[in-house]
Amino acid sequence: MIASSLSRGRLPASHLPIWAYALLALIAAALFLPGFTVLPPFDRDEARFAQASSQMLDSGNFVDIRFQDETRYKKPVGIYWLQTAATAAADALRGVPVGTDKVIWTYRLPSFLGAILAVLASAWTAARLFGGSAGFIAGLMMASCVVLGVEARMGKTDAVLLATVVVGQAALAHLYLGRRDPAPAGRVAWTIPLVFWIAAGIGVLVKGPMVLLVSGSTALVLALWDREAGWLKRLKPLAGLGIVAAIAAPWLIAIAIKSKGAFFAESVGHDMLGKVSGGQEGKGLPPGYYLGTFWVTFAPWSLLALLAVPWVWARRRLDAVRFCIAWIVPSWLVFEAVPTKLLHYTLPVFPAIAAVAAAALLDGFDRSRERPRPWLVAAAVALGVIGFGALILAVAVIPWLVDRRIDPVGVALVPAVGGLFALSLRSLLRGERRTGLAAGVGAAALLYAGTYAVVLPNIDGVWISRQAARAVAQVRPCPDSVVAAAGYSEPSLVFLLGTPTKLVHGADAAAHLAADRACGLALVEDREAPAFLDSLGTATPLPLAELSGFNYNTGKRLHLTLYRLPPP
Repeated sequence: MIASSLSRGRLPASHLPIWAYALLALIAAALFLPGFTVLPPFDRDEARFAQASSQMLDSGNFVDIRFQDETRYKKPVGIYWLQTAATAAADALRGVPVGTDKVIWTYRLPSFLGAILAVLASAWTAARLFGGSAGFIAGLMMASCVVLGVEARMGKTDAVLLATVVVGQAALAHLYLGRRDPAPAGRVAWTIPLVFWIAAGIGVLVKGPMVLLVSGSTALVLALWDREAGWLKRLKPLAGLGIVAAIAAPWLIAIAIKSKGAFFAESVGHDMLGKVSGGQEGKGLPPGYYLGTFWVTFAPWSLLALLAVPWVWARRRLDAVRFCIAWIVPSWLVFEAVPTKLLHYTLPVFPAIAAVAAAALLDGFDRSRERPRPWLVAAAVALGVIGFGALILAVAVIPWLVDRRIDPVGVALVPAVGGLFALSLRSLLRGERRTGLAAGVGAAALLYAGTYAVVLPNIDGVWISRQAARAVAQVRPCPDSVVAAAGYSEPSLVFLLGTPTKLVHGADAAAHLAADRACGLALVEDREAPAFLDSLGTATPLPLAELSGFNYNTGKRLHLTLYRLPPP
């Protein structure tokens, strides 16, 4: 049992067999794939990343980062390189010229693969800390938790960043647990430091210093807690920083020269410090936000995390548990303190939460002396049901709220997923771990398959840019017709309609039609229509299509009309 091993101070090295990692990779892929290719670009950041990567492919400039004619200097270049490489490889395999058949899923491939790597690295780390069974369960939890499933389907930085964080933390955990063993010599002494610093360098190139924040705060807390920092010398920090510099510095120098320092002013001065000093993009929220949303983001396993708290506290002086506390607490406090908050920001600490939840489940819930107190069980069950239940109900309700229709798949998911989740709760609380875990993963798999592959793609009112792209494809007067959009400026519109798309106001949309009477198109939102029509003067535009929907980024309903002028 885990308890008997922990009572001796720490667990011996424990590893999962290769078949277990292969099984976890297959499970993760099965959970992440539904909807992967059919979901349109969603979230403003995904469309911006994908469009900037597409322009890199078109221009052949892999140093500068641009969205149309504007510089995009909020994040480093790593994710753009990964997306362009993935798209080029996918296009080659599909037998199409690179970048010509523009589909969003090719830009999501790095996130998909990064999420699978994060699952495997989480399993390895938990196995090293608490044994093979705990590692496998922790991997299952990460593969099926809500927030990683979302990030695996989105072409942006966070799934790839998580992979670099967990790989780095795995290396750090290996050094920490073996710090009392004789120091390795020769080439062996470089293996773990190389893994750590290469992961850190890639992480810096993907999203700046975030990976060093998590690993650095973990190491600092452990050093202060133990009053011992000598083991950190085994990381070979001076050489390691040189490795990070070798990975990240060439592009940083190139972009500094290219942008004349504007990249650092934007990414550090505006983006990073702006998030610390105040809420950016209307996302300023008080401390406690992540604790309140955890019941959704880590669902369906959030209740196990709460039930594990007494187990963690009782064993806080043991190495494996102490490492997880040092991983979770300081980073979580930083995330709560920073005013800018997004649901996925706490994702880098979820592997440690999964590890202790898995260890506590294996070690305590099946023996009466370890059972959590009734009030804690009741609170965990209530919060877990509220978090996962809200998601289940949302899938059934959102089609009605947006499109005023009942989706039979969304309605059918409520009893099916709810029944599996109830079985999971019942089994886990009874100590029937295999049944409980299988039912929980099954509930997540059924919910994600129905939601991402069927329900969400069919909510037409959410995908206004997709509606526009379909309408333009049907009525485009010329192969190279350019659309000027007035009153609707989502980046997904640019990705779907093409880089020349103009995001303007009503008068400018009218000027676009007048300047390109034969081929020009204008997509005009109702609030911009008066200015658009007034600017046309005596010319009467032809309405070609009408679109309506709900812009979830602004929280407003929209009605747009696609126009052109009569041919000359």
